[in-house]
Amino acid sequence: MTNYAPISLFVYNRLDHTRRTVESLRANVFASQSDLYVFADAAKDEREVANVEAVREFVRGITGFKSLTVIEKDRNHGLAKSIIGGVTEVLRRHERVIVMEDDLVTSPFFLRYMNEALDYYDGDERVASIHGYVYPTNLPLPETFFLRGADCWGWATWRRGWSLFNPNGSELLSELYETNSTREFDFDGAFQYTGMLKDQIAGANNSWAIRWYASAFLRNKLTLYPGRSLVVNIGTDASGTHCGSTDTFDVESSASPIRIGGIPVEDSAQGRAAFTEFGKRNGLGSAMKHRLRRLARKLRLKA
Repeated sequence: MTNYAPISLFVYNRLDHTRRTVESLRANVFASQSDLYVFADAAKDEREVANVEAVREFVRGITGFKSLTVIEKDRNHGLAKSIIGGVTEVLRRHERVIVMEDDLVTSPFFLRYMNEALDYYDGDERVASIHGYVYPTNLPLPETFFLRGADCWGWATWRRGWSLFNPNGSELLSELYETNSTREFDFDGAFQYTGMLKDQIAGANNSWAIRWYASAFLRNKLTLYPGRSLVVNIGTDASGTHCGSTDTFDVESSASPIRIGGIPVEDSAQGRAAFTEFGKRNGLGSAMKHRLRRLARKLRLKA
């Protein structure tokens, strides 16, 4: 393998989380062959200036990667604008990208999985992206599997995949209704994804990820998932803007590599059943459980 994908890391004001994320990435086998782009958002107000500057000072000194490029914003963009703009910018320079946020701790085999999968499915137009996190389901999962749509906790795509992204939530919602797709979109009511898209349109959230998921879903594109998670989210500790505290999504990071290939390129009934079971068991489709809805939003729909 010679075509290692660059990594785009989005950071803000959480120094400890950022440090743990970088350290775990640096421990990956392919880190020294990977270019690292760090997008550092500016403080929203004076109270955040010191924390933002501490993060910036840390990321300026990152070592262990093929190259380091730090992009420091001079005004606050927020996560949605930062990710949409940052991913677009990197994909102008490169054909593929691995996307990380500052609260994702990875397995040492994360970059290997991402790069091998990006290579393996490079020419397959049916596949829009690769994902590194998987729910702690009660049902068994295969080594890898596909689901229709896209996801947002440690993911990768190609320039061709990101070209599908439609920022217009109203257009996406209209098409979901026109194609009678909302039930499948919501995993048979296990998740409130249609409601989250409505919230984005109404301005109740500014999620990039609900639009990314819907964009790929409506084009019948697939995302590859590992059967064992390669990502642990350490941000469900009430430290972030968009998430409270919970252990609902806690997983053990895989201690062994994930084998790529040898599976049908189609929506996995086994994977869909496991995700549906997880969502229903944890009440993520219930309008009454607002706290868990916010946490579910962070998983796919982090604004």
